[in-house]
Amino acid sequence: MGDVVNLKRFKKRTEREQAAKQAGTNRARFGRTKSERARDELAIERSNRLLDQHHIDGGETS
Repeated sequence: MGDVVNLKRFKKRTEREQAAKQAGTNRARFGRTKSERARDELAIERSNRLLDQHHIDGGETS
């Protein structure tokens, strides 16, 4: 015979594991400081400016 499993405990444990996994994802997505966000935004602006400087105007594009 197999082990007896309390389904209510099993369900609660899986829900807690899913919540912990979701919390980890949210911490990675939203858990940045204001200075980190500002630094990343500045880096994006710099790269866009550099790209715009190297843009060649004229002629048709293919």
